[in-house]
Amino acid sequence: MKIYYHPASTTSRPIALFAAEQGLDAQFVVVDLFTGEHLQEPYAGINPSQLVPAMEDGDFRLTESSAILKYLADKIDSPTYPKDLKQRARVNELMDWFNTQFCREMAYGLVYPQIFPNHKREDDKVQASTLARAREGTKKWLKVLDASLLGPNKAFLTGDKITIADYFGAAFVGLGDVTRCNYSAYPNVSRWMNNMKSLKNWKKVNEAIDGFAASLKDKSFEVV
Repeated sequence: MKIYYHPASTTSRPIALFAAEQGLDAQFVVVDLFTGEHLQEPYAGINPSQLVPAMEDGDFRLTESSAILKYLADKIDSPTYPKDLKQRARVNELMDWFNTQFCREMAYGLVYPQIFPNHKREDDKVQASTLARAREGTKKWLKVLDASLLGPNKAFLTGDKITIADYFGAAFVGLGDVTRCNYSAYPNVSRWMNNMKSLKNWKKVNEAIDGFAASLKDKSFEVV
């Protein structure tokens, strides 16, 4: 099995963390986003969307992070993706929520336009408006995550046990570390993220993105 990824990629890191924590036997192949390798052959033929991650298991291929996590969890019969219909539906719901509501505002609206030149709006007024709107949207979703999805009594998103929804969602919330967001107004989110960062492989898996964040230490950002 091959998994094509980049160690700093938001959607690659949940898979890398899951694999490390679960002892998954897979070959991780780096696709260098910073040199545009994802836009060129042979990778562009592997994933026509020209994004990471992608997975090849024999002649079977998947190209979406959420789908890959579910496939891998099922392949190794991991309890992180429950078999019970309702429990599994809850995990699916949470992953969809992060992949749409939260990611849209936090990643593509607030963080990426500030750290990646190809995401920055060409007009300064449009950039400022985009960031302001996304900042308010991110605060809205953090409030939902804090008060409703987590609440005061859960160690993880669905209760006391970690699921693939935690692996997936923590990467998006963790983007706040790049721009030095402050989650103190969201104590349940902070507690959950501390639990995720306590995983034995978190630090190693996040070395690349932490190094990138350190390189931006002198830059100011719009944050929550």
